[in-house]
Amino acid sequence: MGRWWSPASAAVEPRSVQLLLLGVALVAASFYAGTLFGSSASPALVLPTSRPQSPDSSISKVADARMFTNRVSLTYRMKSVTVPDHGVDVCPLKYNEYVPCHDAAYISSLKNLDRSRDEHLESICPPREKQLFCLVPPPIDYKIPIRWPTSRDYVWRSNVNHSHLAEVKGGQNWVHEKGKLWWFPGGGTHFKHGASEYIERLGNMTTNSTGDLRSAGVVQVLDVGCGVASFSAYLLPLGIQTMSFAPKDGHENQIQFALERGIGAMISVLATKQLPYPESSFEMVHCSRCRVDWHENDGILLKEVDRLLRPKGYFVYSAPPAYRKDKDFPVIWEKLINITTAMCWKLIAKHVQTAIWVKPEHESCQQKNADLKLLDICESNDSVSSSWKIPLMNCVKLSKDNSKLPPGPDRLYFYFKTLERIGVTQERFEKNNQFWKSQVHKYWSFIGAEKTNIRNVMDMNANYGGFAAALSNDSVWIMNIVPYTVSNTLPVIYDRGLLGSYHDWCEPFSTYPRSYDLLHAFHLFSHYKGRKEDCLLEDILLEMDRIIRPQGFIIIRDEEDTLSRIIDLAPKFLWDVSTHILENEENKTEQVLICRKKFWAIV
Repeated sequence: MGRWWSPASAAVEPRSVQLLLLGVALVAASFYAGTLFGSSASPALVLPTSRPQSPDSSISKVADARMFTNRVSLTYRMKSVTVPDHGVDVCPLKYNEYVPCHDAAYISSLKNLDRSRDEHLESICPPREKQLFCLVPPPIDYKIPIRWPTSRDYVWRSNVNHSHLAEVKGGQNWVHEKGKLWWFPGGGTHFKHGASEYIERLGNMTTNSTGDLRSAGVVQVLDVGCGVASFSAYLLPLGIQTMSFAPKDGHENQIQFALERGIGAMISVLATKQLPYPESSFEMVHCSRCRVDWHENDGILLKEVDRLLRPKGYFVYSAPPAYRKDKDFPVIWEKLINITTAMCWKLIAKHVQTAIWVKPEHESCQQKNADLKLLDICESNDSVSSSWKIPLMNCVKLSKDNSKLPPGPDRLYFYFKTLERIGVTQERFEKNNQFWKSQVHKYWSFIGAEKTNIRNVMDMNANYGGFAAALSNDSVWIMNIVPYTVSNTLPVIYDRGLLGSYHDWCEPFSTYPRSYDLLHAFHLFSHYKGRKEDCLLEDILLEMDRIIRPQGFIIIRDEEDTLSRIIDLAPKFLWDVSTHILENEENKTEQVLICRKKFWAIV
């Protein structure tokens, strides 16, 4: 059993730091001006390469180290949750990448999954009693992540210490090892010479060589099987936001690499359930060797793409069936043509290794094909329901609302029909936007950190996306979460040009530990108050601790009794906490908690 410490005041070996700084300077100097490191880019504690023979031997190496009372222990969630006086236990070091609902050991024990459809790669949460209830530790030699935008190209190797992708995908320029860093040249399976060239080609294909993806009307992209998310990273200069996802599979830790780079991504898979995004949310769905069998099961996965695409949206397919004439590829291509033709998608371009279809703007063709028994139309249902753990449907949903959206930059504060549909007046919407602009200004003053220290942000109860909109001029990306049991406001968020997902905070989120620099929980806990006994405040706090980075910030606003409990519990989770007062939308004062996760490590 290890001991663990706050590294805030420990000494660093000077020679190691000199070599590290020299290495970083050599590989990064030609790329970006400005500061490479965040504060405490390397923890002040130098971890020993082997376990010390006695606790005293490690104490002697750490000047003025503070020892906490929390214990290293493999602790499971009990039916009745009581946080002990010594604090929440710390999971053993080998659990430093624990993702509860993507636990291969647990999922492999399940016998009733349809593995032929990749159901085992979906989010499958063990019963609470089989989930850990301990703080997930950072890996050995964890460092505060490199700041954006340098992090697009370089991250600390020790933070994601997995070499498999570099070994199998290095020739395609996914990622290369550079001393103590990982280097991301911007390549991918179908764009090994760089994403920029590939993106330019897609722009030519969608505009008949008259423009780029921006002029083709692309504002939001869904990248299926995104790898390390270089496609998303190189769309950012065009002002295009990308929801990138990939499964937790043999391409180990690809989403962890993406998040460490400061690129928006989550663990997910196209398998047996709808993706957790609203219908008609993306102008483009992209698949570059995404390892999805689109032609199987009567094209049910393509029908999910149709659900997610806006009218006139593009499906980009870069894969062998689009260009190879050997093996089974011609048969697969023929099936794809038959399925897409039945859905009335039009093949508008086929060049090099890529094919691009466009979804119809109007429903007349699809309705005609349904009458000819070539296509099944989904039964009309309530479009305000959330796409959360809903089985895939082998049918196409007709697009009833074809109202045109304004250009990308103008969407953020535009009053949409989706707002009117859920009973939000234009006056209320504008008031909400002004409220969040003032709140975010105050938040920055409370946090007191440089803005460049914060890149990955999650709003855990996003409502209309006002918090994210108020951050639009900062160098951050925001994952806007709408709990599936509240009013379905995620379509509003997507209409505004923002990104997000449905979720249930009674379950862990599909991401790796240490994914976010800032969490915002606005009246989140009160929504779950009184829920079942396996959905307690302590469960949500534990998940917040798992996904926040060391030295990351958590902003919490809620009912007074809830905040009082969190203040009492924060030290047991190894959080510092400060209290502040702000006015709410009704101009009444309420308390705000600013929590900060301590930077600690097992030694």
